[in-house]
Amino acid sequence: MTSLPTRLGLAAALMCGASTAALAQDKVTIEFAYPYAALFDVTYEAILPKFYEAHPDIEVKFRASYEQYEDASNTVLREAVSGNLPDVTMQGLNRQQILVEKGIANSLQPFIADEADFQQDGYHEAMLSLSTFDGDVYGLPFSVSLPVGYYNMDLLEVAGIDALPTTWDDVVTACEALNASGSGNPIYWDWAITGNWFFQALMWDQGKPTVENARINMDSPEALVVLETVQKIVDGCEMKNLSSDEAVSTFAAGDLPMMFTSTSNVGRMMTIKSDFDFVTGNFPGIDGTPEGLPAGGNAALMTSASDDPRVREAAWQWIKFITSGEGAAEVARTTGYMPPNKAANDIILADFYDQNPQKKTAVDQLPLLSDWQAYPGDNGLAITQVIYDGLERIVIGDATDMEELQQELVEEIDDLLPSS
Repeated sequence: MTSLPTRLGLAAALMCGASTAALAQDKVTIEFAYPYAALFDVTYEAILPKFYEAHPDIEVKFRASYEQYEDASNTVLREAVSGNLPDVTMQGLNRQQILVEKGIANSLQPFIADEADFQQDGYHEAMLSLSTFDGDVYGLPFSVSLPVGYYNMDLLEVAGIDALPTTWDDVVTACEALNASGSGNPIYWDWAITGNWFFQALMWDQGKPTVENARINMDSPEALVVLETVQKIVDGCEMKNLSSDEAVSTFAAGDLPMMFTSTSNVGRMMTIKSDFDFVTGNFPGIDGTPEGLPAGGNAALMTSASDDPRVREAAWQWIKFITSGEGAAEVARTTGYMPPNKAANDIILADFYDQNPQKKTAVDQLPLLSDWQAYPGDNGLAITQVIYDGLERIVIGDATDMEELQQELVEEIDDLLPSS
C-alpha cells in the first residue's frame, strides 16, 4: 500500500504536470521573420528574454531570416499565394506599400485604437509616417538608418587630411591625397546597397524625390547630376568594385580609409575592427549639406492570416514591444540603427550617444529624414534592378556617357511603369 506522503507527492506531481500542460496549451505561438541575420541576430537575442518576461504566455517562433529587403518582399509575396504567411514580418521601409496594396499587410489601426497609452513611447512622427497609408498605420518602424561616412583617421592623418569631407568634390580630393600617400584603395561608396538607396540619397540631396506623381524622375536634370556624381566618385577615387561585405571587412581590417554606407554597420564595426581611430561623419552633399536623405531600415508588419484573435493580439504585443521603449533601445545598443521613438532615444538612451559618438552621427542627421520611396506598380522590384544595373555599368566602366545612360534607363523604366 502506498504511504500517505508518497500519495500526496504523486498527486502533487500529477497536478503540477496538469498545470504545466494547461499552461503550455494556453501559450500562443506566433511566427516571425526578419532580414539581415548578421546585423539583427544579436538584437533579437537581447530582446527576446525581456519580451518573455513581460509576456510568458506568448512564444515567438523564428523563421529562416531573409537575405535582404528584396528577398523579404519576394518571400512574403510567394507565401501569400501558398497560404504560409508569418504572423509578423520585418520589411524594408520602401517595400511596405506593395504589401498594403495587395491586402497582405493588416492595418494596425484597430490595435492602436485600443491602446490608451500608445503615444507614451513617442514614436517620431516622421518615422511613423513612413508606415502610414491612406491615414492608417500598417507598420511600426523598428530600425531606422541614414547614410553616413566611415573614416579611418589614422590613414587620413598619414595622407595629411585633417578635416572630414563635406562634399563629394572634397571626397575626391581626399582620395587623391590618400592615393598619393600609397593607399591604392581609398574609398568604397555603397552603390549596390538595397533598394537603390544611394541613388535616392543623391536625389534627395538636391531636394528632388525619385518618385513623383506615380512616375520615376529618371529624365530629370537631378537624375543626370546623380549619374555624373557617381561617375566622379568612381573615376576620381579609382574605386574598386567590392561587394558591401568585402568593403566592411576591408575597412574593419584597417585597409580602407573611407567608406560610405548605412549607419547600420556601426555597432558591428566597433566590435570587429582592428586597432585604429574610427569615426563617423555626416553624409557629404553635392554642394554642401544635403537637402534631404532617405530613411533606411525596416518596419514590423502584421501579415497574420490567422482567424484566432489571440494570435493577432499576440502578434500585436510582439510588434509593440520591439518597436517601443526598452525593446527598441536594443536596436541602438546592438547595431548602428536608430530606435523609432523618443522614449528610447531621449530617455532610456540618455547618455548612450555621448558615450558612443560613432552612433550619434545619424541621430544628428534626423532633420534630413525623407521617404525611402517605393517604385509604382507590380514591377517595382524590376525597376530597382534596372537602376542597379545602370549604376553597376558606371562602376565597372561599361558606361561612360551619362546622358546616353540616362536615356537608356528612362526607356527601360518607362516600359515597366503601369500604363495610365
